[in-house]
Amino acid sequence: MRALSTIGSVLTRYVALIIIALSALAFVVPQAFVWATGYTTIFLGIIMFGMGLTIKPSDFKVVFTHPKEVLIGAVAQYTIMPLAAWALATVLQLPSDIAIGVILLGCCPGGTASNVITYIAKGDVPLSVGMTIVSTLLAPLVTPVLVYALAGAWVEVSIVAMFVSVVQVVLLPVIAGLVVSAFAHRAVQTVQPILPVISVFAIAFIVAGITAANTTKILESGALVLAVVVLHNAIGMGVGYAIARLFKMDYAKTTALAIEVGMQNSGLSVSLAAANFAANPLATLPGAIFSVWHNIAGSVFASVRCREGKQVATAASSARA
Repeated sequence: MRALSTIGSVLTRYVALIIIALSALAFVVPQAFVWATGYTTIFLGIIMFGMGLTIKPSDFKVVFTHPKEVLIGAVAQYTIMPLAAWALATVLQLPSDIAIGVILLGCCPGGTASNVITYIAKGDVPLSVGMTIVSTLLAPLVTPVLVYALAGAWVEVSIVAMFVSVVQVVLLPVIAGLVVSAFAHRAVQTVQPILPVISVFAIAFIVAGITAANTTKILESGALVLAVVVLHNAIGMGVGYAIARLFKMDYAKTTALAIEVGMQNSGLSVSLAAANFAANPLATLPGAIFSVWHNIAGSVFASVRCREGKQVATAASSARA
């Protein structure tokens, strides 16, 4: 099992490369991956179930021991990214399908990849996990309302249908994971090393399936979507960082907040687009491209923060001397 744990750690670290490799293969040989589009909801459910399995009771303690930081994170998550998405869609006059996809992405909770990137960046991992849990649990109520409010200018949005979708693919799998972990904790610990491997390939197949089903549209609109996704991600991390500094958070908490705000549950946005906006097929594209980009940008941000952290630690050590 130690070998599986090592493999899982490596795959999680290089998830962006795996997604790029499978997506490139799907672009060249779409018939080999197009089947995956029919299992998007199942793949996402597996990822969220795995999240539920890995949540420990101690992870909830940060909500009560650091309520200020968690509250700031939740508010930032559901204001910065949704409003940035709406602003980009409006200012850039994006086509309806892409605008819907970008707004959907912005209204989703934080993704579990943020916890891994926070760990790599030597940020506050418990705080990152706490913020992800809270934003995920709020998603069934907050995400549909935000999408209804912000995307209504482009398409008719059913709050009830979206609420049901989020409950099915996020809330129920997470709760199921929590229940299984509570009643079969020893068995869960045994299989835990392979959970990252399963999650990595689940998200990779989600993106590969979307790529395979939209090769022509990617050629037509891929560059535009990539540009918007890069801007959206940069705004999230940049404003998240600024807010953390405004509230005088330390290095670790600032790092966790910036990463959490900038990294969305892109798999959920793809699933919601497929389930609720079937008449707008390109709405799945922003989430698919974001799945690749936020891991790349997050890894770069983590390496920069690590260097800054070492400089801060050295300066503090010199001051004490």
